[in-house]
Amino acid sequence: MLRVLGKSTSINVRKVLWTCDELELVYEHCDSGPGLTSHPNGLVPVIVDGDFVLWESNTIIRYLAGKTAAETLLPSDPRQRAEVEKWIDWQASDFNAAWRYAFSAIARRNPAFDDPRQIAASKREWACMVGIVERQLAATGAYIAGERFTLADIPIGLSINRWFMTAMERPSFPAVAAYYERLSMRPAFLRHGRNGVD
Repeated sequence: MLRVLGKSTSINVRKVLWTCDELELVYEHCDSGPGLTSHPNGLVPVIVDGDFVLWESNTIIRYLAGKTAAETLLPSDPRQRAEVEKWIDWQASDFNAAWRYAFSAIARRNPAFDDPRQIAASKREWACMVGIVERQLAATGAYIAGERFTLADIPIGLSINRWFMTAMERPSFPAVAAYYERLSMRPAFLRHGRNGVD
């Protein structure tokens, strides 16, 4: 049986759990396990699929979608697939980097993130990134990579959940708000995204 290792309070673990549920996979979720030692940085998540151990959340969700030939989530056509994958990669780099300082300060109350100037700069950059999502959603009218839900909506959706769950003033982004409600019609998002965990 597929095993998913890592606490579900981690946004990256929730990417994998949400993907598993979208794919209707049978899996076991454990907070810890011997497979965690395989990650060179000691981070989560890690999956154990038979004798195969894999780490790095975005690689894991691609692997699971590819293994199950989930064309609707991750198309095999190179151009269509690239449209999905670019948003997955953007979330892991630009989007995450933007909100990391502000989120650590405001939501996590981490004392290492207490510089008001850096908090303000992070909030501005975070809003800028959400503005990019807003423009893309206004163009597609539905989901981040187009008119249907894809694998890219999992990391993007969790980042948007974090945006709404963080106690701060934020500009209005109507397309993002509508997207958040659209995602909330998916049971897997309610379990692993909009579940009171930021």
